[in-house]
Amino acid sequence: MFAVLLVAALVLVHVPLGDYMYRVYSAERHWRAERFIYRLIGADPAAEQTWVAYARSVLAFSAVGVVFLFVLQLVQGKLPLHLHDPATPMTAALAWNTAVSFVTNTNWQAYSGESTQGHLVQMAGLAMQNFVSAAVGMAVAVAFVRGFVRRHTGELGNFWVDLVRGTLRILLPIAVIGAVVLVAGGVVQNFHLHDQVVTTLTGSRQTITGGPVASQEVIKELGTNGGGFYNANSAHPFENPTAWTNWIEVFLLSVISFSLPRTFGRLVGSTKQGYAIVAVMGVIAAASVSVLTLVQLGHHGTVPTAVGAATEGVEQRFGVANSAVFAGMTTLTSTGAVDSMHDSYTGLGGMLPLFNMQLGEVAPGGVGSGLYGMLILAVITVFVAGLMVGRTPEYLGKKITPREIKLAASYFLVTPLIVLLGTATAMALPGERAAMSNSGPHGLSEVLYAFTSAANNNGSAFAGLAADTTWYNTALGLAMLVGRFLPIILVLALAGSLARQGMTPESVGTLPTHGPQFVGLVVGVTVILVALTFLPALALGPLAEGIG
Repeated sequence: MFAVLLVAALVLVHVPLGDYMYRVYSAERHWRAERFIYRLIGADPAAEQTWVAYARSVLAFSAVGVVFLFVLQLVQGKLPLHLHDPATPMTAALAWNTAVSFVTNTNWQAYSGESTQGHLVQMAGLAMQNFVSAAVGMAVAVAFVRGFVRRHTGELGNFWVDLVRGTLRILLPIAVIGAVVLVAGGVVQNFHLHDQVVTTLTGSRQTITGGPVASQEVIKELGTNGGGFYNANSAHPFENPTAWTNWIEVFLLSVISFSLPRTFGRLVGSTKQGYAIVAVMGVIAAASVSVLTLVQLGHHGTVPTAVGAATEGVEQRFGVANSAVFAGMTTLTSTGAVDSMHDSYTGLGGMLPLFNMQLGEVAPGGVGSGLYGMLILAVITVFVAGLMVGRTPEYLGKKITPREIKLAASYFLVTPLIVLLGTATAMALPGERAAMSNSGPHGLSEVLYAFTSAANNNGSAFAGLAADTTWYNTALGLAMLVGRFLPIILVLALAGSLARQGMTPESVGTLPTHGPQFVGLVVGVTVILVALTFLPALALGPLAEGIG
């Protein structure tokens, strides 16, 4: 019932939300608040940008965000709303890792949030990046779609306009409404400056940490960010108190990414194209969540076998099935929030979240990043199909020439290179192997999961890996940076190349890209490419554990 209601709700909002986002990015008028922001940052909203200028703006804005958040964490002890001396010292390496993590929409956390970060850092640093990093992803996706729409021009729009509109008109209104709903459901929202010690029903003493949780919780899900106020993330009762708030959080982390294909269809002038893309996303998501739920109901794996139950690491108020849906959707959407311990999953159950990320998190993926990742796979698919029938491949009226396919292929190769090189390096270093709490296949899975999560900007983890070391903080930080921004550069370069073309009319040799045949082709290309790339690593890790 949990999954059925989720699908029904996503179908219900797909058209209205997708159409609303289309109007946001197509509107000619600027709000007064937006004009004020443009004057403040010195941006001309009427100026169009080439792909190079657009990419430069993305990189400059993100670089400022990294520096600001890095410094804010190091000086937080001297700032207001700082609770206490952190239980986890905020070293330069950890501050770097965290700053990069939140700016890249990864939200990997190698610390306990409630005992490390003060309220000001949580709000002005982490939560703010939850908004703007998501808006960056949506802006890049819209710029990419403009590459298909525009003709004989190198201009893709204005990054600053797309960024501000995505934040103020889409993310902020939904986040305000969502925060009220979560507070009504029992999620904590206060400004307690000191931990409260209470006496439990059994007479024990318990320390309770409060804070502005609901306001951060909603955007962590809505923006497919994932970083939690508490170390237990969405398994913590202050972040996710009940079964119905659990459903709300899964809906929030899915809703924008599943609605953006409608926006894409409206922008290119064919809603059928949008339906084809969302159908690919839906088929992959449904298959992944169904298989994950099935294999998780067993208990064959390192941790479940040790304790003799599949419920190890699962909150009783959610149960195994609903936790499996959450795990599937959070790794399919680049969110990384968790309501159960992925490290405690069965061998094959732990492989599915890992495989979801290795797909490139395109079903439906992160806000914006999922759409442009899926469109890259669509470009590769029409190229492969064109080779099969001996015709020049075309997609949405644009020819896929050697230049376009080189950019698309390079995009696809970035994250596998980061994941496999990072994992191999970590396994080759004795000190980094010692960070694994398990040996054998499960230990390898912990390291493979960490680099897969970082390179794909997810943020979830197999928590058995002690990742708060200088080496891991540095290496995973680099994986997040390269995994986020090199693909963005390639996407924008491809958009610029497409925008310079004219429009090629459809002919009898044009592959239809809005029917079941194309949907099946894209699903097949997506799964096969990932299987060929990662199967050896998966065979040594979760597959060996699951069938051993």
